[in-house]
Amino acid sequence: MELRHIRYFLTIAEEGSFTKAAEKLCIAQPPLSRQIRDLEEELNARLFVRKARGLALTEAGERFMQYARRIKQLSDQSMEDIREMREGLNGRLYLATVEGSAPSLLANWIAIFKKKYPLVEYEVWNGNSDDVIKRVLSGLNEIGIITLPYDEEGLDGRLIYNEPWVAIIPEDHPLAKEKGDKIELKKLAPYELIIPSRRSRRKEIEKWFEPLNCEPRIICRMAHMLNAYELTTKGVGIAIYPASAARYISKGVVIRQITKPDVSAGYVLVKSAGRDLSKVGEAFWNMVNEMYDKDNASFYQNTVL
Repeated sequence: MELRHIRYFLTIAEEGSFTKAAEKLCIAQPPLSRQIRDLEEELNARLFVRKARGLALTEAGERFMQYARRIKQLSDQSMEDIREMREGLNGRLYLATVEGSAPSLLANWIAIFKKKYPLVEYEVWNGNSDDVIKRVLSGLNEIGIITLPYDEEGLDGRLIYNEPWVAIIPEDHPLAKEKGDKIELKKLAPYELIIPSRRSRRKEIEKWFEPLNCEPRIICRMAHMLNAYELTTKGVGIAIYPASAARYISKGVVIRQITKPDVSAGYVLVKSAGRDLSKVGEAFWNMVNEMYDKDNASFYQNTVL
């Protein structure tokens, strides 16, 4: 038995057809059929049976499939390990992130990781926390950065950064004329608000107002801070976003940190609890966690501000 027999067998099983498998393997069908017959003779068992809609695995074929996958995985892993010994860690890392401070955190990590592993490529997707979670759980992205709160089921996560929430107020608004860089939440209660679009975020903001015995006057929910900022400059409402929103703002508004209560946005590094990371993903995950363990929150504060 040779590795090519394993590869041929797995391809036929996946395609359910000798013809399709031959096309995928770029070989003629008769030699492919002959290779499988040789394998069956060596195992002294039939691996496939013809059905009305193509091929199906026999009981022996199902059993052999388990070993074949393990053999191929070990073969692929050994080749990767040897190549990494010669060239260093390589591959593509699929990341997903929210806005706010997450892009700055991620950029810092990638810059550090790139110095150690220059052959790694990156594909970064941006969206809200709910979308990032879906992509991580489905395997579209290996590692994500989201904001609290989130359902921990199916995820491994670690809090990596906190920042205060701020009110982004049109510069001609009455509240913009008040002195100081902070504003009490109760002063926002009479005014129309623009908030992030995430459903759990609305519930969180509504809870802030419960001790005031009122509900926030939410006029608009926006996925992206820049869009919220543009609406604010037009006087549509006061936007409530994490403090990192200030880096996207140039003019036309004033920013006040929300107090009483003092509320903060927590950023969490997440991966799927039910799926192993690739070697590249595992190295990246371990690097970030080791940096966190070493310098704790002070490290993350320095990377963003």
